[in-house]
Amino acid sequence: MKNRVAVISIILENNESVEALNSMLHEYGEHIIGRMGIPYKERDINIICIAIDAPQNVISALSGKIGKLSGASVKTAYSSVTDDE
Repeated sequence: MKNRVAVISIILENNESVEALNSMLHEYGEHIIGRMGIPYKERDINIICIAIDAPQNVISALSGKIGKLSGASVKTAYSSVTDDE
């Protein structure tokens, strides 16, 4: 199956979901290239960006799970770069 490179952008408005999100990201850690998290204290939200290299179904599964978290908004942008694995 071909791997794709994507960026998952997350805005987390519920601080109680942070632990669940970190657990999910750990579960998918083998596919994650890097992540950047910005706690925006003035607005009491967290802004997170995940770079990932994985099959599209894996990326979609992670995005879907994140989207089900309380207070989470998630968007995924895919590159056209693919690789056979």
